[in-house]
Amino acid sequence: MPAGVAVAGGDPAPAGPGRSGDTVAGVGLASWIVVGLLAGWIAGLASGNRQQGCLRKIAVGVIGALLGGALARAAGYEGVTDVSLRSVLVAALGATLLLLVLGAIDGRRGSGS
Repeated sequence: MPAGVAVAGGDPAPAGPGRSGDTVAGVGLASWIVVGLLAGWIAGLASGNRQQGCLRKIAVGVIGALLGGALARAAGYEGVTDVSLRSVLVAALGATLLLLVLGAIDGRRGSGS
């Protein structure tokens, strides 16, 4: 049962460690959009890549949240689990890394021609 879904007793199902999908447990679509937009905006400021549209910022932020959450879990910390300052910062870190890697790939492609 997904985390946050009420069970027969009325209490939400726990999102214990080791469950598959823990990185996104309890975070709905609207929450991912909000976290993604904030993370994409912060990543754009941090990487100097400010010429992005709203949809691209959301996409970069959501992918960054998945990347940042995976890196946080690999380091033994909790991933992106809710809309909080900590989750936005983890997502922004992942989005910044994503933009820096994409910028390096794009720069390498442009200088090789």
